[in-house]
Formats: sequence, structure tokens, C-alpha cells
Amino acid sequence: MYITGKHLSRRTVLKGLGATVALPLLDAMVPAGTAFAASARKLRLVAMEMVHGCAGSTALGLKKNLWSPDRAGREFDLGPTSLAALDPYRDYLTIVSNTDVHNAEAFTPPEIGGDHFRSAAVFLTQSHPHQTQGSDVHAGTSLDQLYAQKVRLETPIPSMQLCIENIDQSGGCFYGYSCAYTDSISWASPTEPLPMVRDPRAVFDQLFGVGATPEARARRRRKDRSILDWVAGSVNELKASLGPADRARLGEYLDDVREIERRIQTVEAFNAGGEARELPMAPIGVPDSYEEHVRLMFDLQAVAFAADITRVFAFKLSRDVSNRVFAGTGVTTGFHIASHHNDREDRILDFAKINRYHVSLLPYFLEKLKHTPDGDGSLLENSLLIYGSPMGNPNVHNHKRCPLLLAGHAGGQLKGHQHVKATDGTPMADVMLAALQKLGLEISSFGDSSGSLELNG
Repeated sequence: MYITGKHLSRRTVLKGLGATVALPLLDAMVPAGTAFAASARKLRLVAMEMVHGCAGSTALGLKKNLWSPDRAGREFDLGPTSLAALDPYRDYLTIVSNTDVHNAEAFTPPEIGGDHFRSAAVFLTQSHPHQTQGSDVHAGTSLDQLYAQKVRLETPIPSMQLCIENIDQSGGCFYGYSCAYTDSISWASPTEPLPMVRDPRAVFDQLFGVGATPEARARRRRKDRSILDWVAGSVNELKASLGPADRARLGEYLDDVREIERRIQTVEAFNAGGEARELPMAPIGVPDSYEEHVRLMFDLQAVAFAADITRVFAFKLSRDVSNRVFAGTGVTTGFHIASHHNDREDRILDFAKINRYHVSLLPYFLEKLKHTPDGDGSLLENSLLIYGSPMGNPNVHNHKRCPLLLAGHAGGQLKGHQHVKATDGTPMADVMLAALQKLGLEISSFGDSSGSLELNG
């Protein structure tokens, strides 16, 4: 444990043998005479991609408002939409409908049909990928990385890239596109796609500095002890110097860390037990349950934000052409097959159930952020979450009227409680540009933007 000056440094960590636990913001970290809010307000960004577009981008979906509500402005009804689960968070919600992702379209005849294999690279870059199966990949610098470059020196980890589905599918990408375009949504530069991490254990170990090598981390896990056991001495020493409110805050945070670790251990124990797995090729730390996997990743992001370990996450929630079945929806058809609904009303409505299910997982994360203190507000007040897809109607592989929403107040830059319906032909890049400006970047263009879209009504 390290203490500087007359107050606790924001960079204070608890250290033990092969473990480093960063701390949440405590009253003791605010210098005397410093306004708490001014010292604490740091903006966080989570950019999430869901593949295969949405049922609401079809003619029937537009008529029935299967994605976005009928009315623009503040008086909108989410009931018929796939966003219904977000209604309790409408004060934090900015829905943006009717934007297009032109750069995900085929520009030349050889690119026709390859929409699934270039779309992920377009979502956060809003740039058209160079068609290649070689090493000369080229797209654009992604939105998350532009923000990470701005704040990279302020946190131990500049950014993290997470995913749910498998990556590195050798031979699994087609139409002349490298798998690099399908495997990642985060690009450090136009030629540098960043690897995404699927295993919650790997994320946990990176966040808490567990072990210098994979072998050291494995040895620690074999001892069947919590990371908090290794820093117990530092915890007790720190608690003795804190006031009651800070002790309670620290206790809640450490409980969250321990509970995440316990859940990861439970998953690992089950997956190592010899039972048949739904995902036999997945790493041992990956739950077979899609919902549990997503929630673990959300929890890891929340504790990372609370301790200011990083302020930037890119989160790829599925993989193009994934045929995973989401049993909780009542739809037995695989995801990709369901997205090719052949304009049949019954199949479009089934696809809408899958869309609704995916969105229904977001409130878990929003609630966690809303109830995590951050200065004079909450993490949700000081975060910007982007959720969307670079595809519109997946049945015809188009990229018009793509699903998109923003959540959080971005430190007061977003009012929320808005449905912004863009004029026909508006690039999604206009929304991305506006988001970057809300995050404090002095930038006048992004991708194929035509200008910054007004998001506050």
C-alpha cells in the first residue's frame, strides 16, 4: 500500500504476492479544499457491437416499430420495441434511428456478398476495409481508440477489448476478407486491429495484476485461494486509516471483486469436471451460458471503472454468422439463420424476440453503473455507452436504418430521454462524431461523417 502527502493517492493499490488490487474512489483520495466533483469526473466509454442488424430495419419492422419507437423527441413508447427493457432507464437513454453505414456496403463487384466479413471492422471505424486475406489489412482508427489515445496516460490500462464468441477461426472467413476484420471491432490505427479477450479469467487476471506469467497465475489458482487473501494485510492496514463511509465503500468494492472471482472459479470447476459442455472448444473460464458470460464481462467492466483501471472498453457481443441458439427467447432457430427471415412475418417476429433478448441484458450493466458512486454522481452519469450494429436488414445484407442507442450522461454532455430520428441517408458516422465530441475530443470529422448530429434535442 502506498500513501502520498496528507491524503490517499488516487493511484493507491493493495499489493500482495503476485497480485495488485486498485481501489475505488474514496473520500480520503480527495485533497483538502478540492471540490469532490471536480477531482472525480472522468468519462468512461463502452462501445458494444451486436451483429446481424435487427428486425426493426425491415419494412414490417418499421411499420410495427420493432426496434425504435414511433415518436421522436421525449414522449416515446418503448413497449412495442426491442428496447422495452430499457424503459426504467429512459432518463439515461438516447435512441438514434434511421442512420446508415455506407462504408459497410460493397464498393466493387468482388466485395458483393462479403458483408458479414467486413462489417465488424466498420462499426467503430466507419471506414471501408481493404479486401484482403493477407497481412495488408486496412480500415480506420476506431472510436474507442481515439478516446483511449486521449486518456491513455491517466490509467494503468489504456483500453480493453472483450468479446463473447470465439475468435481466430483459421479458414473461417470468406469472400476474400482476412479474419482480422471479423475478429475485432477495435483498431489502434488503420492497420492495427486489436485482439479481443473472451475468457473472463484472463480479464480478471489482467485487471488485478495476478501473476507475472501464465504459469505463476496457474500456480496461484491451484492453491484455491482468493486474490483478496494475498492482499489481506494491506486491506486491514488501509481500513484502519479510513473513516466509516470509506470503509463501507471499500468493503462493497472488495465484495464485488470477490464475488466475480467466485463466479469465475465456479465456471472453471464445472468446465473441468468432465461434464459435456455446450461450448466444448471454449476456454475453461468461459461459461456455456451466454447470459452469465455477458454478465461476468459487465461486472468486470464495472469494477475496472470503479477503480479507474481503464476508462475504455470495446465489447463485441457476438460474431457474424454465429448460429448460437438463445434458448431463453423461445426461438429454436440459430441466430444467423433467424436473421435470414425471407421477409416472412412469423420469422421476422422471431428475430425480433432475439433482438429484444439481447437488449434485455443491458439493464444489468446500467443498474450496476447507476449504483456505483463516482464523485458527486454515479458511474452511469459519467459514462457513455454505445450499442448498435453496422447492419440493417440482415435478410438482404443491407446497412440502412441500422440499430443504434446511447446510454449514460457522459458527465452531463448527454441529456438522455431522447429519441433522435435522423433524416434519410444520415451516416451513422455523424453520431459517432458527436459522441467523440461529447467525450472531449476536438475533432471535426470521422469516417464518412457529413457533420455532427445533434443528440440533445
